[in-house]
Parts: sequence; C-alpha cells; structure tokens
Amino acid sequence: MAELLHRLGTFAARRAWVVIAAWTLILAVTVGGFLVGFKGLSSSFDIPGTASGDVIAQLEEELPDFSGASGTIVFSTEDGASLSDEQRREIAALVESALDLPDVADVIDPFATSQELSDRRQQVEDGRAQIAAGREQAEGGRQQLDAARQELEAGQAQLDAARAQLQAAPEPQRSAGLAALDPQQARLDAGKAELDAREQQVRDGLAALDASEAELERGAELLSYADGIRVVSDDGSTAIVNVSFTEPRLELAQESKDAVIEHFEGTPIDGVEVGISTDISQGIPEILGVGEAIGVAIAAIVLVVVLGSVLAAAFPIVTALVGVAIGAMATLSFSGVIQMASVTPFLGVMLGLAVGIDYALFIVYRHRRQLLQGADVVESIGLANGTAGTAVVFAGTTVIVALLALNITGIPFLGLMGTAGAISVAIAVLIAVSLIPAFLGLAKGRVLSRRARERAVRAADSADTSRSRVRPMSGLRAVVTVVVSIVALLVIAIPALSMRLGLPDGGSEAEDSTAYRAYTITEREFGQGVNGPLLVTADLPEGLDDIQVQEAQLEVARVLAAQDDVVAVAPVAVSDDSRLAAFQVVPAEGPSSESTERLVRDLRALPPVDGDITLGVAGQAAINIDISEGLADILPLYLTVVVGLSFLIMVMVFRSLLVPLVATGGFVLSLFATYGAVTAIFQWGWFGPLLGIHQTGPILSFLPVILVGILFGLAMDYQLFLATGMREAFVHGSPARLAVAQGFRAGRTVVIAAAIIMIAVFGGFVTSEAVIIKSFGLGLAVGVLLDAFVVRMLLMPAVMHLLGRSAWWLPRWLDRVIPNVDVEGAALERRHPAHH
Repeated sequence: MAELLHRLGTFAARRAWVVIAAWTLILAVTVGGFLVGFKGLSSSFDIPGTASGDVIAQLEEELPDFSGASGTIVFSTEDGASLSDEQRREIAALVESALDLPDVADVIDPFATSQELSDRRQQVEDGRAQIAAGREQAEGGRQQLDAARQELEAGQAQLDAARAQLQAAPEPQRSAGLAALDPQQARLDAGKAELDAREQQVRDGLAALDASEAELERGAELLSYADGIRVVSDDGSTAIVNVSFTEPRLELAQESKDAVIEHFEGTPIDGVEVGISTDISQGIPEILGVGEAIGVAIAAIVLVVVLGSVLAAAFPIVTALVGVAIGAMATLSFSGVIQMASVTPFLGVMLGLAVGIDYALFIVYRHRRQLLQGADVVESIGLANGTAGTAVVFAGTTVIVALLALNITGIPFLGLMGTAGAISVAIAVLIAVSLIPAFLGLAKGRVLSRRARERAVRAADSADTSRSRVRPMSGLRAVVTVVVSIVALLVIAIPALSMRLGLPDGGSEAEDSTAYRAYTITEREFGQGVNGPLLVTADLPEGLDDIQVQEAQLEVARVLAAQDDVVAVAPVAVSDDSRLAAFQVVPAEGPSSESTERLVRDLRALPPVDGDITLGVAGQAAINIDISEGLADILPLYLTVVVGLSFLIMVMVFRSLLVPLVATGGFVLSLFATYGAVTAIFQWGWFGPLLGIHQTGPILSFLPVILVGILFGLAMDYQLFLATGMREAFVHGSPARLAVAQGFRAGRTVVIAAAIIMIAVFGGFVTSEAVIIKSFGLGLAVGVLLDAFVVRMLLMPAVMHLLGRSAWWLPRWLDRVIPNVDVEGAALERRHPAHH
C-alpha cells in the first residue's frame, strides 16, 4: 500500500496537470450526470414492514382515498377578529381552484364542512323532535282506538244481553230475534277487525319510530364523539383547510407540494395570515449556507496557523470543496432511479468537507515537515503520500466501513444515507492521495515561507535537546487523568438515560417558517392533538348490513373514546365491501408527546372489539414509534458489526489487542456522553435559545445510529494518527512509556488542528433552520470535541502509559497470521529516504 501510494504521489507531483485535468473531467461528468439525473428528493421517512406501514398498505387496497399524503392550510386573521364574509369567500375560492393542482385528490372547504356538521347536529335535534311528535301522535291514536274499543265492547255486551233474553223466548220469536241480531254482530265484528288493523298500524308505527330513534341515537352518539374535531375555531378567527393527495407520502413529488404552497401563499388575503403544515411545507433545506461558510472560514484560519502559508492552507479547502461537489452531485444523479430522503446529501456534504480537509491536512503537514528538514520536493511528496497517505487510506476505510454498515439495518433511507456518505469519504481519500500531491508538485517549495525555513534551521540546531526534554508522564498523573476523564464523560452522559426518540414536528421548525406558524396557530385555536391526529382502522366481520356496520362503528368508537388522552373520535369511511372502517382519533397532545406515544401503544395492545374486530393504528405518532423502535432494534447489531470490523482493522494496523480495546472503550464513553449532551440540549432545552432551539422534543430517531457510524470512524482517525506515532517510537527502540509521550508530541499538533477543523465544519451546520440538519451538526461537533480532546488527547495516552509495554502485546500465532501494513511507513522510508 505504502509503495503504491508513493508511486502515485511522485507521479502526481511530476504530472500535476494530467492529474488536475483528470479530476476536472470527473467533476464535469458528475455535473452532467446531475443535470440529467437529478429528479428531486423526498422530505419523508419510512421503514418497510412496520405496523403503520401495514395499515397504510391496507388503506391503499381498500380505501385508496385515505392512503395518500395529506396536510393542512391554516388561515387566521391577523387581529384575532372573526373572518369576514369577504375573507371567507376568498378562502372558499382558493379551496375550489386548488382541486386542479397536480396530485391533489381533494380539498375540504372548512366553512362548508362546519356548516355540514352544524346541519347534521340540527338534523339530530329535528329527528328527535319528529320522533317525539310521532310518538305523541301515535299515543293520541292509541287513545282514540281505546275509546272506540270500549264503545265496541259496550255494544257487544248489549248484544250479548239481548241474545240471552231471546234464548228464553218461544221458538218462532227466538229464531226471528236472533236472526235480527246477526247483522249487528257482523257490524261489531267488522269494527273489531278495523280496530285490530288500526292498532297493528300504530304498533308498526311505534316499531318504526323505535328503529328510527335507535338509528338516530347511534348517529348522534357517533357525532358526539367527534365534537372535539373542528375546522373553524370557536371565535371564527381561524379555519383549517384539509388537502389530500392521490400519491402516498413517500411518493409525492416535491413539485406537487410546491404547487400547493404557491397556490395558497401566492394569493394573499387582506388581513389573513397563512400557515402550511410540515406535511406539505417541509421541503429540501439548503445544502450550504452562512453557517457552513463560517465553519469553512474557521478551518481555513486553523490551516494557515498550522501550515504557516496561505497557499498551503488553500489546498485542503479547494480539494475538499471539489470532493464535496463530486460526491454530492454523483449521489444526486441517481435520485431519478432511487428515492432519496432530503437529508441524504447532507451527510455526504458534512463528511466530505470535514474529512476532505483533514485528510489533505495530514499529507500537506507531513510534506511540509519533510521540506523543513531539507528533503527534495518530489521525493518528499511521494514519501508523504506513502506514509501519511497510508494512514489516510486506513482511516478513511474505517469511516467507510462504518457508513456502509448502515445498510445492514434494513432501513432503505438510512442505508442510502450511509452509502452516500461513504462515497463522499472515498472520494475525499482519493483526492487527498492524488490531487493534493499534484497541487504540491505545482507549488514546489512555495508551501514554505522564508520565516518558516529560518525557524526550521533554528529548530534543527536544538533538535537533540528538545527530544531529550520529552519525558513520560508520572503514574499518579496518568491515574488522575483516567479517573477525571471517565467521571467527566459519565456525568455528561447522564441525560442519555432519559433520551426519547422521534421525528420532528412543526413545533421544532424555524420560528419564522410557515410550518411553525401553522403548528402554533392550530395548537392555540384547536388543541395540540389536532396537529397529529391518528388514523385507526377496524377490520369488520363479513356479511354485515348497513345497520350492523353502524353498530360496529359505534362499538369501536366507544372503545376508542374510552381511552385516556383521546379528545375526539370520528368515523371517516367504510370500504365498499363493508370490511374496513377508518376512524380519525384526536389525541390530547401533539404527535411527539409521551402521552400520544403511550396512546398508540395502548390502542395497539387492545383486544379485538366484540371479539372479532381488530384495530390498526397509523398517523405521524404511530410512524414515529415504528421508526424509533425499528432503529432501536437494529442498533446493537449495527454497533457490533461496526466495532467488530473496525477492531480487526485496528489489530492489523497497530499489531496489538489492547490498543484497539482502549480505543473502542474510549469511543463508547464519548458516544454516550455525546448522547447525553444532545439529550440535554434538544430534549431538556439546555442552551436552547443560544443554539436557536425554541421548542424541546424527542431526539431525531435515526441520529443515535448515524452518530455511532460516523463518530466511530472519525474517532479511529485520531486514534490512528496518535497511536501510530507511539508505535513508531516504540518500534524504533524507545521505552513503552517514553514512546507514548514521543508519539503524542509528534502527532498532537496535527490532530488538534484536524479536530478543530471538524468541529468548525460540523458546527457550521448547527445554524441550519432544519432541525434534522441542526441535530446532525451539533451531535457530530460535540462528539468530535469529546472524543478528540477528552478521549484521544487525555484518556488514551494515560491508559497507554499505565499499560506500558503490554499495550503492544500480540499473541505470536496472530502476529504470524495478520499482514504487516506498516502504516508508519518505516519500510518505505528505508527504501526512499526523503533526503540524502
């Protein structure tokens, strides 16, 4: 490896323009690929095979009108007064014309809906009045029938008495008298039959009234559960327009969302402010902004201080930007083939900038140091590429392995993010070992100032005495350093014990954003839960008629409404075959709250309603839970794979078992301390206003997994550059504890500079308005800060000192098996001395 990189470095130094032209061509090809292949990004996240995903798939099949994406437009008067008739007409006109927008399935007029709900409530009251009137009328008819029956019974009694008297009369008179009574009996019998028929009519009418009343009361009870669902506020100042799309959330084109935003915001209504929910307005954040530029500027200042030359400092910046451009555009070129989340390119940009600058710094720093010792320019470039470049390749490999391992999670958007980041890191490595030597070859000796050369001469005169002043730390200092470092990291990690995972909602958006406006107005006027309603499905038994379907809906609604933290329940649809019913459930709090998460779990744990109606739960809170649980389940496996593979790489590099163990243990401490710091800031609200965080909430669900991969890779970078210097000193004959001090002194400047650069670059992303990007930037910046300065600069040297010679122990059988990669480049230096 070292020899190959040496040859590459000397070739690039001698044929600089060829290498520069090659990278320029690669950049041009990726630009062309981007212009042709970029088809947009998605602002949604999903994990296949989850409970909420299964519910959405069922809706797509049986109730497709409810399976598409949806969002809300909030109209509110600026002065808090009721919406005027003119304002209502303008809103209604916008609603009607929005039906023609691309991918829009339906737009609900809030005023028509509110009036419809009011009419239905009035219909219930009218129905009750009609039934009461019908009962009163039936009761009056029944009384009349009772009076008529009494008259008939009296007539029958008289007829029976006459018939009895005739029985005692002589025969001719009796027969004639009885014959005369027969017509009267016939009239009485006819009257009784008519009364019986009229009584049956009354009974039938009362039965119909009972049935109508039962149906009316079922409808009224269902309607009562939906009382908490409103689309026009009580004071009339605010109205919510619901927009549903034909395409599912993950497949909805950004252009369709933008068209809705433009439609409702592009036609302002006098005196009315508009807010658009995150489901629609959450777009693609800017990749680079002012904060990122400031981060790069800080990195440039650090480079000038460390390298002592503006020209030398410019090389890492330029090559990093070239690498970021190639990596980001190469990734985005495939967006038309593979669905990409909006955060996909950011990981590559963050890492591309940070490691691109750092890796170039390592090589330029080594080359500059050799020039100061009098080395030939071309030979120094080759040697720097073969030594520092080998370390760069192995450090980059560790990061790439960690990022590619995200694919084992089985979560498509996460695996794609890891792949995109790995591509950017790979490009940064390739550029560092090819384009940097080309630039150095063109610069020749101009990377050194005259003042730097003069300082080098003075330093060479006192080199022996300076080397003799290096002393190993005392045992007491080492023990104190270990204890203080570990305790400090554990204290910082304490908040991680209460870490909650989720996805950001509108309340975490920028305070001047339309999404935040929609979220806060909705919460104020309609309640927190309206910002995150749940969609509950019920699998109904086969063969139900309309009445049985309504009764089943009522049973389900009763169960749902009886749950804690449920504000309202509304049946929204039944499939054509009456096998699937859908309900909207409004929780008491927002989608990221603990109570809503608990409600989702409780609903999913319910037994089948009436023994045969099973429930399913979807909605933002349910999706949050599914994604968080899915990520939590794969985190141990991912951590095992990443740490295992990287441990093998470090064993091969350091030819030791204890050094990789120390490195890994230190990483675990810094990782949990990073989790604690992120939890304290984003969930507890510490330093929130200072960092532009105005609302606390759960930690981004996939942030812990991402931090594992990236921070482990970056931690091993610093471990590599410090520990290889220690091993080099040890191999060259220094006592183990002295070698620790010598290696640390040799590598501390470049590692400190590299860490500051990474912190500055990652910290630049904290200024992003997107909470996802902000949490990424802050997590990575804090992680590098803790790992580089506490673990690598304090804890690791102290532990290595305490281990002494045993730190480099390796079983003989393993020593024979693993290849010797010679990251220090000792063999290369013997074959290619930098100066003669």
